[in-house]
Amino acid sequence: MTLDEVMFEAESAMEKGVEHLHHQFATVRTGKASPALVENLLVEAYQGTTMRLKELAAITAPEARMLLIQPWDMATVDPVRKALETSQLGITPMVDGKLIRIPFPELSQQRREELVKNIRKIAEDQRVGIRHSRREAMDALKKLQKDGKITEDELTVSEKEVQKLTDKFVGEVDKHLASKEKELMQV
Repeated sequence: MTLDEVMFEAESAMEKGVEHLHHQFATVRTGKASPALVENLLVEAYQGTTMRLKELAAITAPEARMLLIQPWDMATVDPVRKALETSQLGITPMVDGKLIRIPFPELSQQRREELVKNIRKIAEDQRVGIRHSRREAMDALKKLQKDGKITEDELTVSEKEVQKLTDKFVGEVDKHLASKEKELMQV
């Protein structure tokens, strides 16, 4: 492995951590309806086959507090309803013929605080993942120096670059966390 490969892998792993955080935050319910809340929900349809909701239906948000799900096959309406009811979103779907409506009631202050705790935990897990990527990069750099592929000066400079990358991506996690907290606490 070369110095450039180590740096590229470290940056790539940290970037993926931030992307994963962004996807996880999209599934956390805020005060308004968003198709991202339910699109990756697993639905058992067609003789035990498990599929994501976005593969089975059109999901729209016609109003700020309403999701509308229109399954492409009438046979999947009931499995979709069951999956929504058993999800941990705390929502009650209403079946209206071929459509499933999901009204989103206003979040209570206690529920908002619980959600903030959850997103803080998700953010901390991602920070830990980014620091883990830093540790792996540092170990790889030390191995390169030990094997004589880079000098001690290159090791020092590279370690500082890895730390800068770590600080940059941890900062992005913190920025996303602050934004999501603000969105959750907004009444």
